[in-house]
Amino acid sequence: MPTKEDFLNGKVILIDKPLHWTSFQVVNKLRWAIRKAFNIKKIKVGHAGTLDPLATGLLVICTGKMTKQINTFQGQIKEYTGTIVLGSTTPSYDLETEIDKTYPTDHISETIIRETTKQFTGIIEQFPPVFSAIKKDGKRLYEFARDGEAVEIKSRQVEINTFDITKIDDLNVDFKVVCSKGTYIRSLAHDFGKALDAGAHLSALRRTKIGEFHVDDALSIDDFINNLKN
Repeated sequence: MPTKEDFLNGKVILIDKPLHWTSFQVVNKLRWAIRKAFNIKKIKVGHAGTLDPLATGLLVICTGKMTKQINTFQGQIKEYTGTIVLGSTTPSYDLETEIDKTYPTDHISETIIRETTKQFTGIIEQFPPVFSAIKKDGKRLYEFARDGEAVEIKSRQVEINTFDITKIDDLNVDFKVVCSKGTYIRSLAHDFGKALDAGAHLSALRRTKIGEFHVDDALSIDDFINNLKN
């Protein structure tokens, strides 16, 4: 049973983030629960790497003095699984926004899909999605996007260690990606569709690993809070 001192001195908490929650909401919920359970007025709580609301999976939460390690954890290799839908695009590159264009897919085969992944392994240039939390001129990119303002986005170098296709079901392509910090899987899905000359968007995403931390060892938010009460 963890104590008040454990959280103040610093703990690493592995949470399996549910669908539709923001990473910020998870941090706030855990901070509130810890403060209430131990009658703490103030405690530092932060996360090591944002997950989009439509993504699930591993969120590494640090408390107290362990928040100093957040940058270290953020820089570690990450692993994701998910599904890319071929033949259509969305402005956000995922299901946050509606499909805006559709494309023919008759020319696509399983061989072409698997061969095309090779273009996206190693060090690649990638543009972050316009619907992202990256700041430009003090404003987040998604704020520009929602206001309908055009904004110039610079590409960045990321490294894709692994891009494996695990299942193909018609236009739904399941994958596993192992990648560096700063990689946007939504952008990878979008660029993959472009390379296939078919368009694509992300329909599901789950983070399974950050460094040595694995989602199999993570707790749900409810389980974490219930453990504090026992």
